[in-house]
Amino acid sequence: MTTPSSPATSLRGGTRPLLLVVLAGQFMAILDATIVTVAAPSVRADLGASGAALQFVVAGYTVVYAVLLVTGARLGRMFGHRRLFLTGLALFTVASLACGLAGTTERLVAFRLFQGAGAALMVPQVLSLIQLAFTGAARARAVSAYTTVLAGGAVTGQVLGGVLTGADIAGSGWRPVFLVNVPIGLVLLVAAARLLPVDRLPGDRARGARGLDLPGLLTLSSAVLLLVVPLTVGHEWGWPVECLLMLAGSAVFFGVFAVTQRAAAVPLLPRAVLRAPGAVPATMAVFLMMAGYAGFLFAMTLYFQGGLGLSPLAAGLAFVLPALGFGLVGLNWRRVPARYHHGLVPAALAVSASGYAGVALVASGLGPAGPLYQLSATLAGGGMGAAYGPALHAALSRVAPRDAADASGLTATATQLGQAVGVAVLGGVYLAMAPSATSSGTAGAGAAVNLVAACLMLLAGLCAAFIPRR
Repeated sequence: MTTPSSPATSLRGGTRPLLLVVLAGQFMAILDATIVTVAAPSVRADLGASGAALQFVVAGYTVVYAVLLVTGARLGRMFGHRRLFLTGLALFTVASLACGLAGTTERLVAFRLFQGAGAALMVPQVLSLIQLAFTGAARARAVSAYTTVLAGGAVTGQVLGGVLTGADIAGSGWRPVFLVNVPIGLVLLVAAARLLPVDRLPGDRARGARGLDLPGLLTLSSAVLLLVVPLTVGHEWGWPVECLLMLAGSAVFFGVFAVTQRAAAVPLLPRAVLRAPGAVPATMAVFLMMAGYAGFLFAMTLYFQGGLGLSPLAAGLAFVLPALGFGLVGLNWRRVPARYHHGLVPAALAVSASGYAGVALVASGLGPAGPLYQLSATLAGGGMGAAYGPALHAALSRVAPRDAADASGLTATATQLGQAVGVAVLGGVYLAMAPSATSSGTAGAGAAVNLVAACLMLLAGLCAAFIPRR
């Protein structure tokens, strides 16, 4: 009988097509996040979206995505990674069609939430299958490929978002940035149905169904929502007492979540995963890195299109070099001699912080996306690329195979929650300092968000310093 902890019989001989298919799904999920970021100003103009509503269009997807990722990983362990990948992919594709046809901001935000739910079912299966199908050096190579896909999806999303929005196909404006997911999703559904192995047997379902931690899911969801919502709307509402109460409530729910995890028979975050050497500091570093990167993308898109008046395509192209730096360095970090791996993450994040500081210098003078910007942004992205892969590997490499799904869900949650918090925090800083596209505070706002991103990189490096040597 195939079990969650021993899927080798179902995966044997099929690792290469499996990797291609699941990374294609991961690519589409990343593509959707960044492609919408570039289109955000066009959505704002077409639907009359407020600054907070615009943040919800971008971050609402990642909030639901982040909250449900651990549960998605657990469901994959319970009912089969193939089944959950296909279910999530189908939901994601249908929700993408609905987003592309939405006529109001409210509907667009709602359908984005469904997109996030679909991604939360699909994406955790990616790292879970990598964890279960590969070991040793092969796993490190697969994780490097995963890191490269993250950057490839990001850079493709930036450029494709600019192309599709700027082309204004048949007067459709921003809508193709969502509709493009539909043909990709349909092709991927056919390929996944044919190539992904069945890794669960029907008789396992009843036994697995007892493993879902509903109290943990509810308390964690409440904590995350009470954190992200006030960070997103606080600047626009003038920080009323309700926002402060939500932040306080978030802290309470995080505390309740911690208590429920101690008492749960099958906790949402298993203690074995949290106790794995290096898992917690590495996961915290991943969270902080992605918060800085996602906030940078969102705020600087507004800076380029609003403050500098660039077209959507030109704004998208301004992010190509940092994303390529992230991907290329992330793919090759294993070439660094093993004796230097322990210090690689903090050192690389210091380089990344210096890059963000350079971008802040350019933005402070309302500078163009010229050579100094490109050099600084490439340092920021390349430094993250040298840090993200080793940190992710450290978070996963010492986890037992039976806990692979839960460990994958934890790291994926940190990645997506970091993105949601980054958009909320750095986006809030930018919109507070430059509430309109032509605001005189644009230069200061652009500088401020990059200085915050630099600080987040330094904090991530501090966390990474606590990862133990192998």
